Amino acid sequence: MTYLTQLNLDFATAARLPLRDSYAWHQAVWHAFPGRNDSPRDFLTRLDRRQDGFRLLIVSPIEPARPNWCPPDPESWQTKAIPETYFSRRRYAFQLCANPTKKVAKLNSDGSKTKNGRRVPLNTREEMLAWIVRKGEQGGFVVDVETTRTYSRGREYFQKQAVSGLHSAVEYQGILSVTDPTAFHHTFTRGIGSAKAFGFGLLVIAPIQ
Repeated sequence: MTYLTQLNLDFATAARLPLRDSYAWHQAVWHAFPGRNDSPRDFLTRLDRRQDGFRLLIVSPIEPARPNWCPPDPESWQTKAIPETYFSRRRYAFQLCANPTKKVAKLNSDGSKTKNGRRVPLNTREEMLAWIVRKGEQGGFVVDVETTRTYSRGREYFQKQAVSGLHSAVEYQGILSVTDPTAFHHTFTRGIGSAKAFGFGLLVIAPIQ
């Protein structure tokens, strides 16, 4: 079973907690899965800033529990099971907040390449489209490249154990067609790309008749 949870949180409550960056949200969401702190992370999140506060989406294989820090009103926390038939459609409108990167070579002092390169964010639309096309080939779907929109959501800074870091967020919006239903369902539950623990990789889909 796969569960979709939506959390709505006003800015004042988020500031009081404090949920100041993606790592703080990452830690807070674990409270919805008590007793599993030492378990591998098997859920995805997506955070959107809206006019009146934040919306957090969670996709998980088990039903999460409302954390103590979440307001008690029904509109703040809603969970539902996603029926398997939801994944049986051929075409979907989709949104994806991703952290698309590429590996570039690092050089030793003698000019030779190191064993491992470093990851850098993609900068051009052509690179971003090639990235989502490649992920689709691996994940059981193809995107309509001509109508897919890509735009930067900016850099997202975070603080983890006194170490600063950042991710470059890119939003994808468009239409996809499923080529392999089994692989596509796996992609939906496991996410796309890197930095999934920081709110990237959750595929938001709506069937198209």
